[in-house]
Amino acid sequence: MKSNRNLSLAKPLSAVLLTFMPLLAFAQDEPALSSGDTAWMLTATALVLFMTIPGLSLFYAGLVRSKNVLSVLMQCFAITCMMSILWAVYAYSMTFTDGGSMNAWVGSLEKMFLSGVTVDAMSGSIPESVFMTFQMTFAVITPALIVGAFAERMKFSAMLIFMALWVTLVYAPIAHWVWGGGWVGEMGALDFAGGTVVHINAGIAALMAALVLGKRKGYPTTAMPPHNLGLTVMGASMLWVGWFGFNAGSELAADGTAGMAMAVTQLATAAAALTWMFAEWISHGKPSVLGIATGAVAGLVAITPASGTAGPMGAIVIGFAGALFAFIASTKVKHWLGYDDSLDVWGVHGVAGVVGAILTGVFADASLGGSGLAEGMTIGGQVWIQFLSVMATLVYGGGVSLVILLILKATIGLRVTEEQETEGLDLSQHDERGYIL
Repeated sequence: MKSNRNLSLAKPLSAVLLTFMPLLAFAQDEPALSSGDTAWMLTATALVLFMTIPGLSLFYAGLVRSKNVLSVLMQCFAITCMMSILWAVYAYSMTFTDGGSMNAWVGSLEKMFLSGVTVDAMSGSIPESVFMTFQMTFAVITPALIVGAFAERMKFSAMLIFMALWVTLVYAPIAHWVWGGGWVGEMGALDFAGGTVVHINAGIAALMAALVLGKRKGYPTTAMPPHNLGLTVMGASMLWVGWFGFNAGSELAADGTAGMAMAVTQLATAAAALTWMFAEWISHGKPSVLGIATGAVAGLVAITPASGTAGPMGAIVIGFAGALFAFIASTKVKHWLGYDDSLDVWGVHGVAGVVGAILTGVFADASLGGSGLAEGMTIGGQVWIQFLSVMATLVYGGGVSLVILLILKATIGLRVTEEQETEGLDLSQHDERGYIL
């Protein structure tokens, strides 16, 4: 009797399981929310925003003359606001959607105005709203980096228009190439957190801006020392802390890769800061506060593309090489060529970014402590792919930035008048003064 009762129960249970099995399978295919990953990405997003306001803002504010402090703070703050809106309206969609026949180059506008980014929308194991906001902070800091190249001489109105056009025509397409399913990512280029997308991209645009605007009045014969290195060191320290969100957050999960990205970021930065300090000590006789802070930023830049693939010892080498080449570019090459990149955006972000992007192809190899190259890929082959991605960013980013700048120069004008430059941008552009001269 007992066995018959079990058989009689088994039949309806089997029918229920057969009915709901497709639904169970469908549920397993749906991305599952990870509270741990989400909590980490909320933190990482705040850290990256912290890099721009207040980190980069203070770093730049301390480097300019006192009459231009408010102008760079205002530029960074306004860029943060404007990029947030443009990202939500169309740039996020251009970067992270399938562009159909144009997908190799740019995404579509199907997520314009954040269409479909709802409370329940997922991106992997985190809400899409968190992913969108995290990527927004990258679109915020990248154009803000360019500010350092034209500091103390660009009209605020021209700056706003240039940045709006730049994020549309340069940043969004290149970010799509690398992270959104475009041709650079498909080619196999490694850029974990933005060596090409952020630093080389901003660096080459900064160089174009410095060349098109020309030198500051009195440069290089008139001394233009930083007015407050205390602010600069505070800003650099904030950048260092925030960069953990930048690099470790780019894993989009709280896992071992994120942990290693944090470790290599710390090691590369420390190695780079010491490298710049000793290079300056040897060449100038004394180590400077400005030097060690700048070296730290160069190390942060250099490790960015390799942070998800390099091992600890590789990170130290990358930090050393990135700082050394950035030091030479900022203290020697700039003076030889005679251009006025006010705060060395090209020398630090552009040059260290190129060094880091190339060395990513070397130190990703498992034999050198990295996470390993793709199956069948050699170090030489990966380095060649890295080189192509660097050249594509330099050529496209530099070329389009140059065209935008030349058009604006011929139409609305880029530069403040001589009188306004002498007076300082705080007063001439904002009718305010942050420091008593």
